[in-house]
Amino acid sequence: MQAATAVALVASVVVFAPVAAVVWDVDPRVWPFIAATSLCQLLYFALLATVYRRAELSFVYPVARGVAPVLVLAAGILVLGTGASASQAGGVCLVGLGILLVRGLAGERDLVGCVLALLIAGAIASYTLVDNSGIQYATPIVYLELGMAPVALGSLLLMALLPSGPSRLRAAARPTPALAGVVSFIAYVLVLAALQRLGMVLGLITNGGVRAQVQKLDILGLRAYFQTVVISEAVGVKKPGAAIFQDVLNSVGLRVDQVWFVGDHPANDILGAWRAGLGAAP
Repeated sequence: MQAATAVALVASVVVFAPVAAVVWDVDPRVWPFIAATSLCQLLYFALLATVYRRAELSFVYPVARGVAPVLVLAAGILVLGTGASASQAGGVCLVGLGILLVRGLAGERDLVGCVLALLIAGAIASYTLVDNSGIQYATPIVYLELGMAPVALGSLLLMALLPSGPSRLRAAARPTPALAGVVSFIAYVLVLAALQRLGMVLGLITNGGVRAQVQKLDILGLRAYFQTVVISEAVGVKKPGAAIFQDVLNSVGLRVDQVWFVGDHPANDILGAWRAGLGAAP
């Protein structure tokens, strides 16, 4: 599993390198954030490697993913001084309940697994908060490429240093990881096409510059699937600001109770949508 993860990371960096080169747009101020997010993500993958050897992944990973948004919200309130609405507090309670259900009330206690889960959650929350500030200095694909390249290299080095690591890397070096990435992207496009055929109104909200974001959508062939595309540079506000979500609602003529927002960033997407009164899902 560790070797396959390392190979998958390298494959994803290689596959997206040409796209990153085409949409290259980097502000020199991005580099401290790239260094910080790379270290946090390398720590994340190193901790996952420890979980494979020392704990039960089916317990550790869901708990870590559940705790991470709570840590992001707590850091926003206690460190960054952002407020918390009733919906956010309710979301935190639901996350806590979900963690309890994952762990269960009975069964053998796993102290090592709990500690690893909290450490992984801390790593996830850390790179999420770093990315929340750093993403403004580069287009998303370029930012991801720059941040993941050191992680991919570090994962290979870590595997190479482990007993039988080189042989495990050679065994895992198959086309499967790259193929999985391509298939996942195709599946995403098919989902968009299916939603469009069902008559659903699809909109896109993205942070970044207009030229770079439109170019990226055109290269990936996604722009035609959305009835409206709202880009932060064009409207003068970025996610997680509520105004950018309201701009999409105004453009499609829908109310907050008629719309669900789907995103992968705990702060910019999920918390941002909650603040705007929308339902949100990762």
